[in-house]
Amino acid sequence: MSADVHPGLDTLRGAAAALRPELVALRRALHREPEIGLDLPRTREKVLAALDGLPLELTLGTRLSSVTAVLRGARPGPAVLLRADLDALPVQENTGLPYASEVPGAMHACGHDLHTAALVGAARLLAERREQLAGSVVFMFQPGEEGGGGAALMVEDGVLDAAGERVAAAYALHVGAALLPAGYVAGRPGPIMAASDTLRVVVRGRGGHGSSPHLGLDPVPAACEAVLALQTLVTRRFDAFDPVVLTVGTFHAGTVENVIPDEAVFAATVRSFSPAARERVLTEAVRVVRGIGEAHGCEVDATVEHGYPVTVNDPAEAGYVERTVRQLLGEERYIEMPRPLAGSEDFGVLAGHVPAAYVMFGACPAEADPFTAPYNHSAEARFDDSVLADAAALLAALALGTRDGR
Repeated sequence: MSADVHPGLDTLRGAAAALRPELVALRRALHREPEIGLDLPRTREKVLAALDGLPLELTLGTRLSSVTAVLRGARPGPAVLLRADLDALPVQENTGLPYASEVPGAMHACGHDLHTAALVGAARLLAERREQLAGSVVFMFQPGEEGGGGAALMVEDGVLDAAGERVAAAYALHVGAALLPAGYVAGRPGPIMAASDTLRVVVRGRGGHGSSPHLGLDPVPAACEAVLALQTLVTRRFDAFDPVVLTVGTFHAGTVENVIPDEAVFAATVRSFSPAARERVLTEAVRVVRGIGEAHGCEVDATVEHGYPVTVNDPAEAGYVERTVRQLLGEERYIEMPRPLAGSEDFGVLAGHVPAAYVMFGACPAEADPFTAPYNHSAEARFDDSVLADAAALLAALALGTRDGR
């Protein structure tokens, strides 16, 4: 990559700023009417209306409400992919905003409405610059990021080859309601988001009267011991510099205090930051709980539900994004993350197929303290939509600049 990422970047922010009113209007319309999961008909309708009139080749998903749009540049070059997620969360909004969710029990609490509006803005900016654009851009509007595996489904449906060739790189940004000041970008090479998996355990014993535990086979002590042993597993079997996080979030047993239940059930979320640690912790966790169950004379069903993989930034692409941010938005606007986040993201699916880079984009309201403001997934999370123009400009710049050589 040349030192000058793209000579047209000096005009890109101004053009994006001119789009801000319509991007804000789109974001707020999406925010008022959030949809959850893979089937988002009203959201897709809004996206298609916002893209109407642009010189795009559109493909609509049939298994999910996805939109894949391809823009052909006027010059030859590789294809790249820009991704936004569309879905909301099952959260009852409590922000008091004038454009708050009008759908009970649903809220754009993770900022996907901003991602969608920013990607629409990037499509508009790039369509106006087709003469400068070498190669193709694939705009990936993806449902089902908050569960449902939307990225994997779109990969199965061919999103990475939508331009007629495999994309050379994929990029995405994620807004944060806290931690970063508005407009600042944070990234890092290597792992940036954790893998997320679920461990489900059923410990089966033999019920009986609480006064006579020797006549039954109590699964509760075995399950409790297994929970504690899993914490020891994490702290004693894994490198502190390649950590794993295992949190038991549910534990259920029995119906009344004087009855020994037949079974105890618990489930844990398991986070890891490397493929090797991910494979090992899941294998070892199952082994530990089964061994403890056997020691107590109980049967154990332990199953793993694979979630999202580690999101790993390709070092070259991460460096390219950093240089683009510094040139487009200013040297001070890029922050190197010292460590990855323990949250997970199915952008990691794309990063497992092609070189990719993913960054956090601050959207904390100006009047709030980034260190104390409610964070993503909170019913009180608020995002500053004044960042939409710069977010759209950054996505467009990444597509334009990749053509300058590596």
